[in-house]
Amino acid sequence: MARIDRFEELNALRSAREAAILIYDVSDRDEFSRDFALKNQIRRAAISVVSNIAEGFERDGNKEFVNFLSIAKASCGEVRAQLYIALDRGYVSKHEFEAIASKLKETSQTIYGLMKYLKNSEYKGSKFQR
Repeated sequence: MARIDRFEELNALRSAREAAILIYDVSDRDEFSRDFALKNQIRRAAISVVSNIAEGFERDGNKEFVNFLSIAKASCGEVRAQLYIALDRGYVSKHEFEAIASKLKETSQTIYGLMKYLKNSEYKGSKFQR
């Protein structure tokens, strides 16, 4: 893996941002926007994915970064679970559900790949030298 100096360069962050935009777009519409509890929770979970990737990167140590990535990955699952509720309530179509769920699965897999890389990396960050 090439050296990455900014969290904005991470594919996981790009994917998480795309997923968050999709969530914001669908939750702004019609009845979904009036379901304040679900709208707020699904957006907060989507924000959590992006935020935890960034915060973990800024911690400057693999152990902490992996921990924050684990939280981000779990938040991907949370968003997907809430998306099922949105589907069941008729707030999103089956096609929208599948597209957003696919993006979230891709994001989760990208995060997992980064976690795996960091766990096996010889470089441990300035806080966790070998």
